Amino acid sequence: MQTGTTTTKVQMAVASARSAGNRIGCVPTMGALHAGHKSLIERAAQEADFVVVTIFVNPTQFGPDEDFGSYPRTLEEDLEICVQAGADFVFHPSNGVIYEENRQVQLCVGELARRWEGESRPGHFDGVATIVAKLFNIVLPDIAIFGQKDYQQLAIIKSLCRDLNFPVEIIGCPTVREEDGLALSSRNAYLSEKQRAHATVLYRALCLAEKLVQDAQLSLKEIREKMLELLVSESGVIPEYATIVDPNTLEMLDERQQEMVVLIAAKVGETRLIDNREIFQQVG
Repeated sequence: MQTGTTTTKVQMAVASARSAGNRIGCVPTMGALHAGHKSLIERAAQEADFVVVTIFVNPTQFGPDEDFGSYPRTLEEDLEICVQAGADFVFHPSNGVIYEENRQVQLCVGELARRWEGESRPGHFDGVATIVAKLFNIVLPDIAIFGQKDYQQLAIIKSLCRDLNFPVEIIGCPTVREEDGLALSSRNAYLSEKQRAHATVLYRALCLAEKLVQDAQLSLKEIREKMLELLVSESGVIPEYATIVDPNTLEMLDERQQEMVVLIAAKVGETRLIDNREIFQQVG
């Protein structure tokens, strides 16, 4: 496996691979890799011939009071996971390589970024869209792999490629979970043992919603209320939202439809976690 910190090195490696007729896959990450990331790299290795993993803690997607400075950085361990998962090249640039000091332009995401995570973290998705666009322009992949745990992010990246004509196929992969249902996340490292046990309530709330959707006597509004009741009943858990939305527009639903997504965000202690679950139902 090759590694590099400069755009020239990764571009030369990709150009060589492409000239040999290889399909290029990309897995953008912020490092602190875990089994969920490993599954994304493995999927990329199945779909592409040459896999580039990017590791970059992107400052433009963090708010002023968020955890950019303390976000876990574990490059040595990350590289070992990349080797095990089948990556061919790991691009881990410095901030100065990615962002010019006097940069003037960045992307601005529309309505998809106005609600849920976007409302809680203003400017977050502008930073996400900008770094993904920059990485795509550097790597020029044929496909890119993202996890479904960040459901709203995945929807925005698909829109990015459609609206700006990036010739990149976006593949979303299922959330990887612990045995008790807790979604794998780099931020789980912030949780104490007790907080980690409390954090499983997010998954239990998702399962509750899926179960209650089958009860025709309950409205979606009532189901949202019951999710929130469960979340606030858990010690140290402060929910930000628990909702049921359309998978394409992410608008909150008032009536059941065939495809729905449950979205949850909550603080467990000082750690903010998100999760989601797709629900499919026969309607009519």
